[in-house]
Amino acid sequence: MNYSSDSGPLRIGIAGLGTVGRGVVKVLQRNSALVAARSGREIVITGISARSRGVDRGVDMDGYRWYDNPLAMAEADDIDVIVELIGGSDGVAKALAEAALRNGKSLVTANHHGATLAALAEEKGLAIRLDAAVAGGIPIIKAISDGLAANRAESVFGILNGTCNYILTEMERTGRSFADVLDDAQRLGYAE
Repeated sequence: MNYSSDSGPLRIGIAGLGTVGRGVVKVLQRNSALVAARSGREIVITGISARSRGVDRGVDMDGYRWYDNPLAMAEADDIDVIVELIGGSDGVAKALAEAALRNGKSLVTANHHGATLAALAEEKGLAIRLDAAVAGGIPIIKAISDGLAANRAESVFGILNGTCNYILTEMERTGRSFADVLDDAQRLGYAE
């Protein structure tokens, strides 16, 4: 991806406006100047999509084009990068990730089909980032793959997902069942 400031703003479409998607919108709204300074390019949200349009998400979404069908964002001429935060690894999430790459759009995804998507991105000469839901958004995959490329890591242990961390910690701390703690996590917005 070209991040130089003379190439105009990087235009993104966000599919999935749950906890992570709302967080991305809030960060880009609140810190747009800082993000542009650090990346060398303004990043603007051009389109958004979620299951339901009428949900109060606690963030102003009025300035963005709404897509009832997230797959339409993959064909939009005014979107450079798709940020897929729908959840799940198949269905519309996988279809959107594949459509974005096939249509020449770079991709940020939390999807579990990383190897397949990475191969498609490489074939098309596009950027792909798979860090979206790993370690609470910490760019750990890139750090490991790029920063530790000369090392021989044989294994990594830990809970690298905030939802799992919350659920497992609560189960251990309280002795409650998975289903019970999952209900709490969904109510609190940690799980979709």
